[in-house]
Amino acid sequence: MDLDPEGIFRDDSDEDDDNLHEREANKEMVVYLIDASPKMFTPANAAKPDEMQETHFHTIVNCITQSLKTQIIGRSRDEVAICFFNTKEKKNLQELAGVYVYNATEREQLDRPDARLIKEFSCVEDSFMNTIGSRYGITSGSRENTLYNALWVAQALLRKGSVKTVSKRILIFTNEDDPFGGITGAAKTDMIRTTIQRAKDAQDLGLSIELLPLSRPDEDFNMSLFYADLIGLEGDEVLQYVPSAGEKLEDMTDQLRKRMMKKRKVKTLSFAITNDVCIEVNTYALIRPTAPGTITWLDSISNLPLKTERSFICNDTGALLQAPQERFQLYNDKVVKFSVRELSDVKRVSSHHLRLLGFKPLDCLKDYHNLSPSTFIYPSDEQIFGSTRVFVALHSSMPRLGRFALAFYGTPTRPRLVALVAQEEVISSSGQDEPPGTHMIYLPYSDDVRYPEEVHLTSGDAPRATDEQMKKASNLLRRIDLKHFSVSHFANPGLQKHYGILEALALGEDEMPDMKDETLPDEEGLARPGVVKAIEEFKAAVFGENYDQEEAEAAAAKGGASKKRKAIADAASQKSAAYDWADLADNGKLKDMTVMGLKTYLTAHGLPVSGKKDAIISRILTHLGK
Repeated sequence: MDLDPEGIFRDDSDEDDDNLHEREANKEMVVYLIDASPKMFTPANAAKPDEMQETHFHTIVNCITQSLKTQIIGRSRDEVAICFFNTKEKKNLQELAGVYVYNATEREQLDRPDARLIKEFSCVEDSFMNTIGSRYGITSGSRENTLYNALWVAQALLRKGSVKTVSKRILIFTNEDDPFGGITGAAKTDMIRTTIQRAKDAQDLGLSIELLPLSRPDEDFNMSLFYADLIGLEGDEVLQYVPSAGEKLEDMTDQLRKRMMKKRKVKTLSFAITNDVCIEVNTYALIRPTAPGTITWLDSISNLPLKTERSFICNDTGALLQAPQERFQLYNDKVVKFSVRELSDVKRVSSHHLRLLGFKPLDCLKDYHNLSPSTFIYPSDEQIFGSTRVFVALHSSMPRLGRFALAFYGTPTRPRLVALVAQEEVISSSGQDEPPGTHMIYLPYSDDVRYPEEVHLTSGDAPRATDEQMKKASNLLRRIDLKHFSVSHFANPGLQKHYGILEALALGEDEMPDMKDETLPDEEGLARPGVVKAIEEFKAAVFGENYDQEEAEAAAAKGGASKKRKAIADAASQKSAAYDWADLADNGKLKDMTVMGLKTYLTAHGLPVSGKKDAIISRILTHLGK
């Protein structure tokens, strides 16, 4: 068996650099539980007479549709199920009343989102009342508990997959803060108790239950009546959970979309503080450059994805080998053999993904050290109990002492140094703006740092801006400065068009979407009097007071010369038209004409007029094809 000796230290399991391409996190399974009671079909806001009345049900359908479109592009491995409760019809494996599991044809109830599901669900309002129907599920005198049934059906839908590798969530959408308000006495107490117990049983199995409440125009959603106990909220968490009824419907839609899109951990790392102390932390990817999805190779006949496999074949016997048992390296004309285990030990730099090396003052960390997006670190007690306590002690000490932690991070084949900078919690009246944690900044290698000042030390003749020019430039920048600028406010027009075309093709839409390019200059903003004045002052300081006049004169002079040439050509064309040049050439009479008369032909046809008479006649004959 022959193996490439140069590749002996090549790691077959190497991943892309973490700071450029984050590994895809564990997939997620989500069940959307949508309240279909008549209250969900009431107007969502106090609209004016000339405005359309948009219902909460319509808002939820739009939110879930947009979420599915995002998932099918960014998280295609996720699986979703859509379930209505408080319905007239029932459709579920348990045959429970008031629960309808919505699905598209040729698709499992809990499966990856596809184009057919998105297309059919976006139009569910048109036929909802006729095919599914709406009703009050929990009423006085009835023992039916549709919310309990819905939780039971959702738990059954999420029964596959392990909670260790799959994140399972149940999202409840409703504008009814007291689903048991229509009943009283012991029946109400019993229903509340059993429903909350049903939710706790699901949470004990690793299922996360979240509520997306909708406030009606006449009253706010009161979490404390029932749902705070259902999902386990306490104290100030209850007040921060509900959007107020006075918010615009668009703001409410954005808030629902943010809660539906859960921040996922990229990976779990073992963080070695010392040789004897090791804690567990989760990493989260922050802002990353977005690129089109990777190419998936499909079978030309079945159109199914192809699976790539690698096999080892012995050159001597032709036998199929499962994996190379030994590798070798030529050294001093000798064959040195290594086992896979020995190679792994040789390449191992540290036994942990993240190891603390020491601390340095914060002023040692420069802006240009942050060459790539950082990763956010937060402690976890899932596997190593007490990790949060150790992490908090480390986190609180660094800002107090003005230090950042220097650590080793990476795989054995890609080791690098990182700076761990503590971020303190920021809280405002609307809740938590920034969570406490640590930013992991990937420090550059020595050849990543450039020193341009060394190259330009001898360039003393380079032009320098005057104090007046710098003052005018600063004034201009202040005028056109974008307040509260964030890169997340501007979408990539190329990607938007790319995914818009894919969406139109997948959903079978006739027209391609018209994407707005938000990166184009703001012409209206640049036309403001203050901005125009600052631009003119900057131009005058750099190019002079008469710059515009000189530009206009140069353009006029250029235009005057063009007009003069055109007038000469027109006059020559009129004079040339008086002669029959073909007849003169055939009869040999061109030599009898004057040089000025011959040049009228050349000028009329844009030919060179230089040269003696014989050269001019030859040029005319060539042009005539004689």
